[in-house]
Amino acid sequence: GVRFYTAPPLAQDESDVARRQARAWADPAVRILIARKMFAWRLGEIVPAENLDVLRGIEGSRMRESYRLLAQRFGIEWRGRRYDRANPMAADVPNQAINHAASAVEAAAAIAVACAGAIPQLGFIHEDSGQAFVLDVADLVRTTVTIPVAFQAAKAAATGGGTTLEARVRRGAAAAFRRERVIPTLIEKVQELFQLERG
Repeated sequence: GVRFYTAPPLAQDESDVARRQARAWADPAVRILIARKMFAWRLGEIVPAENLDVLRGIEGSRMRESYRLLAQRFGIEWRGRRYDRANPMAADVPNQAINHAASAVEAAAAIAVACAGAIPQLGFIHEDSGQAFVLDVADLVRTTVTIPVAFQAAKAAATGGGTTLEARVRRGAAAAFRRERVIPTLIEKVQELFQLERG
């Protein structure tokens, strides 16, 4: 049967996280502090840079290495991350799989952001999207969930069988979400993130 996730009650009233997030987002010093905290969770270390562009550059370099290592682990031929928003199906199989997995993880992140009572539009790393904070949160599990799910599905697709790549990714994502407690973990991360902001 289908199991629905019930968010734990927030410690204070339901607008507390949103108010903290809005104050943090509006204060440049706190905003970079939040961004650095999210990068630290992803990279496993505190990065000393205090400029968002520098942080993005460091993260980009680390991500290229993560893609390479995970491709090696799953036995995937990897030519780099390529995504054409206008024609996503033009990508090779591993990149198509990443696109499908990213969509699934972004949906989970959107649920987590809503359950935590945060504001989807107020991102700290992503800025241009109406779901900027959802994308920030989804990225927290990019190397632990999104890419492994995608590469596992791409590897399975290479062996043949009648299942579509998208269906393989969806099944893999559902299993990973249960196994890794993705939505509850992301809710906890969002709530923890704004404990930094006590204005």
